[in-house]
Amino acid sequence: MIVKQHLIFILYSLCANVFKVAGTKSKGKGSQGQFPITQNVTVVEGGTANMTCRVDYNDNTSLQWSNPAQQTLFFGDKKALRDHRIELVRASWQELTIRIGDVSLSDEGQYTCSLFTMPVKTTKAFLTVLGVPGRPEITGFTKPAMEGDVITLTCTTSGSKPAAIIRWFRNDKEVHGTKEINATGKSFTVRSSLQFQVDRRDDGIAYTCSVEHVSLSNPYMTTEVLEVHYAPQLEIIHSLIIPQEGQYFKLECVSIGNPKPEPVMWSKDGGELPDIERMIVEGRELTITTLNKTDNGTYRCEASNPLGTSSAEYVLFVYDPNALGQHGPDHALIGGVVAVVVFITLCLIIVLGRYLARHKGTYLTHEAKGAEDAPDADTAIINAEGNHVHAEEKKEYFI
Repeated sequence: MIVKQHLIFILYSLCANVFKVAGTKSKGKGSQGQFPITQNVTVVEGGTANMTCRVDYNDNTSLQWSNPAQQTLFFGDKKALRDHRIELVRASWQELTIRIGDVSLSDEGQYTCSLFTMPVKTTKAFLTVLGVPGRPEITGFTKPAMEGDVITLTCTTSGSKPAAIIRWFRNDKEVHGTKEINATGKSFTVRSSLQFQVDRRDDGIAYTCSVEHVSLSNPYMTTEVLEVHYAPQLEIIHSLIIPQEGQYFKLECVSIGNPKPEPVMWSKDGGELPDIERMIVEGRELTITTLNKTDNGTYRCEASNPLGTSSAEYVLFVYDPNALGQHGPDHALIGGVVAVVVFITLCLIIVLGRYLARHKGTYLTHEAKGAEDAPDADTAIINAEGNHVHAEEKKEYFI
């Protein structure tokens, strides 16, 4: 039925032009010597494309739009193809503009505008349809990962045309993966993979897949936050640098691990804490309210999670405040050493200064030699003039 309609329109247009030829033979200029003017169009899939065909001069000759399959869409203001997405925008002797709505990838191709002169003049316009990529998905990671595991993250997006670009980011820093592109009809499926061995530093790290495409004003992004399980690691932090008798003292067992290592167990010298009244355990902290010499020893904290057990030790030595006071001269000794160093430095500066001063004085004395022994001014002048004669002999050279 469509082909029949198409043939009818062609015959109609030819007949109409045969009758018009006689009336236009006397015209030296007209539509006979010109071609229709069109422009290529680019549109995003699902959008709307306006196809315009113009002529500068037309003596009542019809314009026609045809699709890539050479099916007539509009002949003048007459619609030839039953497609609800195609509408007439403007039809005149100088212009034929049609609108194609809800454009799909199958609409892409070369469209033809025909001017029905004798012979028929045609011009092509290419409709480019951009395939919008689907939102990316990250696969290949099952929470949680164990430290030392090798995992592969794969980001996939489909439906893009041309092929989309995938970029990976580890937090805010870009990392590079391997890319694979497969054609599916007129669109493309793009995959990018990252493979790496995880450790505890990857726990909580965000890996982001970014999809960029000419059809998108902003990239599509999706993020996977890694969860890595690893064995515990402990460290003891103490509140005083020099613990003294009578002071309040605290030890904190700082632990890292996933899952969180707990509970924290405290011990002293391989056994239980000896004085639970003064030694108070609150979670990860051990507090000794009043230090004394009996507290000396090795304190140990221990914690575990399903991946292992870890411990840390601290050797406590409690100082006698009175004994520390007797070590006061040590500070004086240090001050004395500093004073001696300063004094020696000053002496060297003075000696060096005097040496330079005397060296300069000797040079001036030699320049004035002959004048210093003169009994009066006239004799000094004569001696000075005589010295000029032997100046070459009295030159001093300093290297």
